[in-house]
Amino acid sequence: MKKAIIIGATSGIGKGIAKILVDNDYKVGITGRRTELLEELKSQNPNSYYTRSFDITDTKIIVENLEALTTVLGGLDLLIISSGTGDLNEKLDFEIEKRTVETNVMGFTCIANWAFNYFENQKSGHLVAISSVGGLRGSGIAPAYNATKAYQVNYLEGLRQKARKLNQQIYVTDIRPGFVDTDMAKGEGQFWVATVDKATRQIFEAIKQKKKIAYVTKRWRIIASILKRVPRQIYDRM
Repeated sequence: MKKAIIIGATSGIGKGIAKILVDNDYKVGITGRRTELLEELKSQNPNSYYTRSFDITDTKIIVENLEALTTVLGGLDLLIISSGTGDLNEKLDFEIEKRTVETNVMGFTCIANWAFNYFENQKSGHLVAISSVGGLRGSGIAPAYNATKAYQVNYLEGLRQKARKLNQQIYVTDIRPGFVDTDMAKGEGQFWVATVDKATRQIFEAIKQKKKIAYVTKRWRIIASILKRVPRQIYDRM
């Protein structure tokens, strides 16, 4: 039986992926800040879920929690980083930007760093992270969110390069969602909004195929291609 840890499984995409993994015979460690929501999910299948409650902005306790959860699981084959934050911030409230950086950069890096080193030591493993299509360009209404997602995109690319040079069975997958019907979907004018069920099914398929990059839903690849090609002079006016 394979073992997985999901960072940020209390709701939305993380919770949806947790359910799919358990349905596919994984033992799953689930983490998040809200203990009651983790226990609620665990109660649905007590023999398959293992909980650990912590905040990923507290980088001093991340490693001990991950190691404890891995010990309880009896090993680790897959780690998914689904925890993240982001708010519209047109007034550039520094506290919003700071919280976003602490979660999406510092917390993310601590977890990804630990996971990659763990997989390197055992010469196999799969690291998956939920970044965003937003990481491809900047945003005037959510500067820190898009910037931190760009950081994640590049960090994951660096880890893939490192894994290739190690020539081990280590895989790194960057999942780039567009709009998904979760609390993270903020703002007006949203389109192609996917249900959590549809998004998580496509994410699971990308994990099984060990894809390097996957857009969710798949048609967001079109938007990504357009975003990459919009000239800066035009994009600055958008």
